[in-house]
Amino acid sequence: MGIEVNYPFLFLLLIPAVIIVFLFIRNHRGKENGEFWIAGLRLIIFSLLIIALTVPQVVLPVKGQTVVFLADRSASIGTNEEALAWIENSISHRKNDDQFAVAAFGENAVLEQNLGRNREAINEFNGVAEDSQSNLEAGLQFAASLIPRESSGRIVLMTDGNETEGKSLEAAAVLKNRNIEIDHVPLRTAAGDDVSISELNVPPSLYLGEEAPITIEVTSNVAKEADIRLSVNHKEVLKETVQVNEGKNVYTFTHKADTAGLTVYKAEIAADRDAYSENNALHSVVNVKGTPKVLIVQGEEAGDLANLLKGSGLETDIVIPEKLPTILSGYLQYQSIIFNNVPATVISEQQMILMEKAVKEFGTGFIMFGGEESFGLGGYFKTPIEKLLPVDMDIKGKKEMPSLGLVLVMDRSGSMAGNKIELAKEAAARSVELLREEDTLGFIAFDDRPWEILETKPLKDKQKAIEKIKSITPGGGTEIFTSLEQAYSELEDLQLQRKHIILLTDGQSATNGDYELLIESGKEKNITLSTVALGQDADRGLLEELAGMGSGRFYDVTDSSVIPSILSRETVMATRTYIEDKPFYPSIQPYPDWSSLFEKGVPEMNAYIASTAKPRAQVPLLSEKKDPVLAEWQYGMGWTAAFASDISGKWSGEWTSWEKWPSFINQLVTKTLPQYESEPYRIDVENKDGNTVLSLESAASTSLPIETSIVSETGEQIEANMRLTAPGKYEALMPESAGMYFLNIKQTDHNGNVQVHQTGFTIPYSEEYLQKGINKEHLKSLSKMTGGKELASGEEAFRPLKKPASTKQPISEWLLLTAFLLFFSEIAVRRFGLTGLAAGILKKNRKVKEKPDAPLKVPKIKASRKKTSPSEQASAKLQGENSVKQTPKKTKAKKPNRPKPAAEPSPKEREERMKRLLDAKKRKNK
Repeated sequence: MGIEVNYPFLFLLLIPAVIIVFLFIRNHRGKENGEFWIAGLRLIIFSLLIIALTVPQVVLPVKGQTVVFLADRSASIGTNEEALAWIENSISHRKNDDQFAVAAFGENAVLEQNLGRNREAINEFNGVAEDSQSNLEAGLQFAASLIPRESSGRIVLMTDGNETEGKSLEAAAVLKNRNIEIDHVPLRTAAGDDVSISELNVPPSLYLGEEAPITIEVTSNVAKEADIRLSVNHKEVLKETVQVNEGKNVYTFTHKADTAGLTVYKAEIAADRDAYSENNALHSVVNVKGTPKVLIVQGEEAGDLANLLKGSGLETDIVIPEKLPTILSGYLQYQSIIFNNVPATVISEQQMILMEKAVKEFGTGFIMFGGEESFGLGGYFKTPIEKLLPVDMDIKGKKEMPSLGLVLVMDRSGSMAGNKIELAKEAAARSVELLREEDTLGFIAFDDRPWEILETKPLKDKQKAIEKIKSITPGGGTEIFTSLEQAYSELEDLQLQRKHIILLTDGQSATNGDYELLIESGKEKNITLSTVALGQDADRGLLEELAGMGSGRFYDVTDSSVIPSILSRETVMATRTYIEDKPFYPSIQPYPDWSSLFEKGVPEMNAYIASTAKPRAQVPLLSEKKDPVLAEWQYGMGWTAAFASDISGKWSGEWTSWEKWPSFINQLVTKTLPQYESEPYRIDVENKDGNTVLSLESAASTSLPIETSIVSETGEQIEANMRLTAPGKYEALMPESAGMYFLNIKQTDHNGNVQVHQTGFTIPYSEEYLQKGINKEHLKSLSKMTGGKELASGEEAFRPLKKPASTKQPISEWLLLTAFLLFFSEIAVRRFGLTGLAAGILKKNRKVKEKPDAPLKVPKIKASRKKTSPSEQASAKLQGENSVKQTPKKTKAKKPNRPKPAAEPSPKEREERMKRLLDAKKRKNK
């Protein structure tokens, strides 16, 4: 037990207090002793206040020990049984006053058992700890937070000591200051045979046709047979069975670079009974220089676009929309992408996002050609593809559109819950935005009965209609016929040029009705019907049949993200005004890039799809209605173009037989090709203290700032600020996990010249999956720093701490309370005349022979409140003074040169004096 203070320097305030008391005593010698009592009380009060300000605390020992068991649950640890056994054994040796808690960690830390006494050990770990990393720092910080802040304690760390994130030594330094010891128990690493790809080395830059040397390093903890596979752009090009020896194995292969652009190499290894699958593959990104490559996306009827481009020296790949890549690298291997009359209804939202990233962040070109399934008719309204194009799909400022009535019939049954209904509502909202305010719109949502969300009437307030649509919630069964019947009844009597119904459902109707009679009756009223089957449970046969009878279109949807494009397309097609099919000669606008090609004019064109040019777009060709026929612009790092007519000749007419048609196509595509610099940077990726560090080194060693864009394989934009660390050297921290990333670098020199470099890099799998033993040195360092040790048995976990735990009880409140009480005591002494009593007690203690008379006290006279004149008051005062002077006094021997204080009057003298005063007052009142 002891006393501690937080602010000992405040004791210096006692010095002036002592000085003041000393001066008071010296200047008041010979005075009444009551004044010394008051001074003493004030000194005590002042001292108590000063002591309270120092925040004193009584230090009391704590019975028992506080222990937190911290178990490593990362992937490098074999099983949890060893740690659980240690905890159980240790707890069996604890005393009644001991308390414990259990925590675990991987990439994060979790609580397994709260701090407490008299409990049994846990049988299993239930907390959710990510096992892909070992963050000892996070684990130690979390364990320390379980120990009371003002108390010491012990952490029993059970781990292999290999940290892949964080700085545990820094955490240990903090624990040392809190008197928290770290004991450690080395845990065995994961048992079992493991074969891994530890390195993949491919030259960062190759020329087309060059033989690339490829080195694959394999690490194994056992000798066994394994298969090595090498793939390029996700196509397997090599497979070989090898005999792997224990330790490191190096294998060398060659591969001819046959594809220009960013090329992804992937090395894999497969073996029986492999402990980890996470460390069986590595990627490498290579920039292959050669002939530019173009991806053509089109339907079955291709036309001769590929032949035109091959004739100009460009390489082409042709795919149908359903076969488009689903990862970013699938698009970055091409320098330009061409959509040739492709509908958005067969392309997922995610694929469009990847293409938009390839154009904006990495400079890939993009061209859209027209046709009956392109632009607005293809359903591209408000999609990522519309975002990158120089034109908007909506026709703005057009007054000659036919009157339209549209009713949307949407399933809101329970099976539509989640992403389905949200996308359906978003699709309906896009359809509303495409309509004019004078168009008629109705909306029916159905489950086991129809619900009218929007009354079928002219659309006056788009925003209000969208809000009502987005308020729909799922619930109930599925009843199609009655809902469809209501939609027909609402449209049949309306006097409109176009009337259309769109039915969307993911289920089967609970009842059947006479659909044929309903639809035939509607056709007589000029009503058409399109249907959308969403998911595997939809009644495809019925919906396809309904669309056929209703002269509409049937959509079989497996990816719900295309729903918005489908409804946009249906809304546009209901108007049938986007196609301008009157032959015309496009108007040539003055743009230098096209002046030589168009100097003698252009051929006649039969038709095109109407759209609206965006404000910054260049429009070299315009229609008679001032619609863009050819539009271009810069989108991010890429150049994109839109040609509103087709390339088959049906719409383009005489253009396909024009002598400059091949040159036109070639120039259109060539303008979209990016201009890259040849390997101006060297890229390095490494792990530092649990963070991935991306380093760039410029061959020019300049100090010019650079702009970088990093995108993951899935198209996610990665935030990473590239900073200049030395001339020509740049660095950025990457908080992202293992995977493949693509980097675009843009640098502008002092003259305004822009250099662009495109490359990629990979962050390998976590070091958690590397084959390591127990890091005993690191564990010893943690324990030594905090005064802990390696435990040999569970009994040691609850041994006494080197610095025993204690609690601190503040006493400032008690000191303040005491000072408060003494303050009122001092007031009582001064106010109620206790000074004489205290002085009398002192004199008795000194054994004074003659008891002194009590001091004269004149009682207050309350009998009369009558006012007296000044002369009467003066007379009474004079008589009182004379009476006092006539009172005999008792004296004692005087000390030399010191006057003797007057003796106090006796009770008899006091009584006579009072009598004289009263008599004098009566005489005056007469």
